[in-house]
Parts: sequence; C-alpha cells; structure tokens
Amino acid sequence: KIANPLMRELLWARYFPEASISDEEIKKVGRVIDLYLEFREQLLARPHDVKIKIDKLIYQLLSSHLEIMLNKSKDIELISNFIFHLLRERIVIKDDSAENRDIQVFIAVRRAFAKDDIAFLKFHLFEQYFGRITEENVHTVAGNFAKGYKELEGQMHYPIKERIISYVKKQLPPFLIFAEVLRKERGGVRALIGNITEFRNSIFATADARYKTISKKVRTAIVRSVIFILLSKFVFAFSVEAAYDNIVLGYIAWNSLIINIVAPPLLMVISSLFIRTPDNNNTKRIYDKLMSILFVDKPELDRPLVISLKPERRNPVLNFIFTFLWWGAFILIFGYMAYILNRLKFSPASQGVFIFFVAIISFLTYRITQTASSYTIPARQNFLAPVWDFFFTPVIRVGRRFTEGLSQINIFIYIFDYLIETPFKEIFGFLEKWFYFLQTKREEMG
Repeated sequence: KIANPLMRELLWARYFPEASISDEEIKKVGRVIDLYLEFREQLLARPHDVKIKIDKLIYQLLSSHLEIMLNKSKDIELISNFIFHLLRERIVIKDDSAENRDIQVFIAVRRAFAKDDIAFLKFHLFEQYFGRITEENVHTVAGNFAKGYKELEGQMHYPIKERIISYVKKQLPPFLIFAEVLRKERGGVRALIGNITEFRNSIFATADARYKTISKKVRTAIVRSVIFILLSKFVFAFSVEAAYDNIVLGYIAWNSLIINIVAPPLLMVISSLFIRTPDNNNTKRIYDKLMSILFVDKPELDRPLVISLKPERRNPVLNFIFTFLWWGAFILIFGYMAYILNRLKFSPASQGVFIFFVAIISFLTYRITQTASSYTIPARQNFLAPVWDFFFTPVIRVGRRFTEGLSQINIFIYIFDYLIETPFKEIFGFLEKWFYFLQTKREEMG
C-alpha cells in the first residue's frame, strides 16, 4: 500500500530517472517498509530506560535504508572510505580511545564529504552497532536496542566533534576534484592515472568546471539572500518599526524606515563583491596534493590534529583576558552600531531591527564564502585573518542564532507546502491515473 505511491512520488520529484525502478525493486521497498514497521512494533512493546522518539527514529532509519538500497552509484562510498583510512591516523584524541576516534572521523567524513544529514549518520552508526536489520535479527536488535541507542546518541553529541569536522573539511579539496574525475572516467581511471599528462589535464579541466559551478551557486545564493533580506525587511519595517513609531512617537519616521529597508540588501550586495572563487594557482596546489596522496607512502597533508576531550587547564589570568576580549568585541561592535544609529535618530525598534539584519547578513555572507571556498587550498594564512575573526566572529555567531530561529518559523515554507505542493500532488496523481485509464481503453481496442 505504501511502496507504490512512495515510489511514484519519488519519480515525480526526479529523485530517480523515469522507468529506472523495476516492479521487483518496488516489492523490495515494500518488504523493507514492513520490516521497519515490525521493528517499530517490537520497540514499542518493550520498556526502555532511555527516552527514544521511536517514530522519528524509524523514519530516519527507513528513509536512509531505502535511499542507499535504490541508489546504484557507489562512488561516494568508495571515496569516503578512502578519505577515512587516510585521515584517521592523522587525528589524535589524547584522552579517548582509538575506537571513539575512528567513529568520530567516520562521522566527520560522512558529514563533510558525503554531506550526510542526521538521518544518514544515525543509520550508518546503527549499522555499525547492529548490522543491517533483517527479518532474522529484528527481534534481537529490538531487544538490545536501548544499550546501543545510548552509545549512538553519545557519539552524535560528542563534545569536540565540530573540531574534527572542521579539520576534515580543510583536507577535502583534492578529494572533491578526484571524485569528479572518477565519476567521469568510470572504468578508465587506472589508465588515466598511468598517463601523468592526461591525468593533469583531467584534473585541471575538472577543477575549472567545478569552479564555474561554484561561481554560479554563489551568484544564486547572493540573489536569493538579497531577495530574502528585502522581503523580510519590508515585513519588519511596516509590522514592527512603523507600528512602534505610530504608537510611541505618534508619527512614522520615514527617513530611518527607508534607510532600514534599503541598507541591509545594499550591504549584502557590497559584501558579495569581496567573495572570491578559486583560481588556477589553487588547481596547481590541488594537483600537487593529489600526486602526493596517490603516489607517496606518507602523503603531505596538513599537520595532524591533536586534541583533548577534556579542555586543557588554562592559566586563570589568560582565561580572564580571553573572556574579557571576547565580550569586549561583542560590546564594541554592537555598541558602536547602536551609537551610529542613535546619531541618525533611529528609534529603539529601528535600531533593533537594523542590528538584527546586519547579524543575519554577516552569517549569510559567511555561509556563501564557505561555499565559494569549498575547493580552495589556502596558499598561506592571511595576516588580517585574526583581526577579521576578532571583530566579525561575534556578529556572525549572533546571526547564526537568529537565522536558526527564523528557520523554525518560516511561514513561507508552510504556505508553499499546504497551499501549493499538496494540491499539486493530488492533481498530478489524478492525471496519472486518468492517462493510465485512457491507455488501457486504447489497448482494449487493439
């Protein structure tokens, strides 16, 4: 009952090419769905000493299982495994086991390279602990699940996971280009690597194509961000600022209102002018790294990451100085903005909205810059980087919090889902059945 409409919707959404899913695969999908429903019943029938959102977990495991089963390309899996084995020995957690280190490196590679979401990560960890769930072991897995679930959640919330992910991301540019070459060459990779000239040409051509794609993504992200800022700013301007001015001041301060509408999108456009995509020198660095990775026993990568699970005891004086500087940066940046806005006669509401959008723009610009530099191997540390970090990291962090909050209450998503997407699916389903009915009648006529 579920498998047929599910596969039909996936085909409509172009997750898979038309007619690429056979009837046998649809039956297999049905069996997997039944298996996870049985697993759900087994979990619900057992008391647990840990709080588990069973339905959400089942959706995550089932959706990941089906995607892996139906996705016939294994390139991502092969490269992910290669990266994992290359980097695992270059990461040292001084006060934790090698097993936990390996799990965290695995998670970091899956997140940074394979772009796995939470559902996929949980599925991979689930398989590490219990193996692939089958009709034969479903009862055993359900019985031992509570213990494994505690370990799974512990790994998902590992205290220093972000530092490991950040390190892995910095190593990825050569692997991202090499993965593209593998996809293009398929069975001819060994011969290509054997011909250094052809291999170099392929790396440079692939990198150039990816840079163009990244440039297009960056431009699209900038346009979307400007539109998002502009529309959101209109809503805030007339629902918050104008209302506040009317109630408190008795009139609308049009000067500050117009500045508040125009300035944030303009700031976004100006910020975008400083975003740079990789160049030919970057491709040379990628090629040199790849040659080292493929042909040298101990390839030249970044120096190893040595970290501790428990933070090292810091000198109390230094700790006080660093904390003072951190909060000082907050007060300096936001205080200076408030001072300038005060001089421009902005009301408190207008000031709050302006600072709110400046923080969001800072975070959006940071995210777009990260996208633009996803294939970049820095030649050297920019001497201005520490100054940039000192002044802008507080604003970016605040913008991240604001953006995460907005994503939870984005009314446009609900409007699209309930007023547009759902009726469209129903109409599309009706038309598909109608065309099938007409085809049947035509076949009956011979």
